[in-house]
Amino acid sequence: MEKRTLGQSDILITPLLIGTWQAGKRMWVGIEDAETIKAIRAGFEAGITTIDTAEVYGEGHSEQIVAQALSDVRDQVVYASKVFANHLKYDQVIAACEQSLKNLNTDYIDLYQIHWPSGSFNSEIVPIEETMKALNHLKEQGKIRGIGVSNFSRTQLEEASQYGRIESLQPPYSLFWRKVEQDAMSYCIEQKISILAYSPLAQGLLTGKFGPNHQFAEGDHRSKNKLFANKDHYQRVQNALEQLRPIAERYQCTLGELAIAWLISQPQTHAIVGFRNAEQAEQNTHAGTIKITPEDLAEIDQIGRTVTDHLDDNPVMWDF
Repeated sequence: MEKRTLGQSDILITPLLIGTWQAGKRMWVGIEDAETIKAIRAGFEAGITTIDTAEVYGEGHSEQIVAQALSDVRDQVVYASKVFANHLKYDQVIAACEQSLKNLNTDYIDLYQIHWPSGSFNSEIVPIEETMKALNHLKEQGKIRGIGVSNFSRTQLEEASQYGRIESLQPPYSLFWRKVEQDAMSYCIEQKISILAYSPLAQGLLTGKFGPNHQFAEGDHRSKNKLFANKDHYQRVQNALEQLRPIAERYQCTLGELAIAWLISQPQTHAIVGFRNAEQAEQNTHAGTIKITPEDLAEIDQIGRTVTDHLDDNPVMWDF
């Protein structure tokens, strides 16, 4: 798979990243460690060398699973992890990074990201200058190679950039969730900041596997996703999927592969894709090889807007 430069760093990442929220198990159902390890390994063997995780995914369990899957090929992969909003004081950032290094069984993290802005989820407000000071110190020590942010607005991204080089922004971004296009994307293009899109399949909606009357198992956080929970939004999603099917057939790919291929065709944009099993890993990796014509990209864009034009301006995907 082709490699792209992360921001302005010397780190090379793949257009697809292996996402490991589900590997932490918390807020997901039916996740088995052995299957997750096989899926991560299958993604790597199919050519995806960049893996995204976080300390908060199962309180470090996801990071430990990543280590079990990839420690023997550490020199061939790029690890991206995150420090949560409740650990943004100077000493907390340092301690969180040390724990993530231990969980990941490594002596450096390629990309270390602020998971949510200070104050999120009722966390204590910490000046971004203090957090960035800690991250810059970790970078000077060689414990991290690059600094990124996640779920930041353009304003927050600009403020963080005053205190150090930001290589990436990780927002929710898919054909059915496009808030970043109206906010931070233009700044990312100007400043050569990579966009690492999470939920690129709108948490599975863009695969077409959820029918009109789908019900999630108790405990599955996706039931609170606005695209699922609101009946009008959900119907528009179903209508859009029907319009996308003939395009997917033209490219001899699945709906999910088409959605990912569209996404990684957008400026500066990469897609973080989660796998439950090895089969999913192999299927989604195919998306990295699909080349969509400009005409079809424009048609897909318009179909996506039949969903996104009806959403409000709140950037958070869930009603937790």
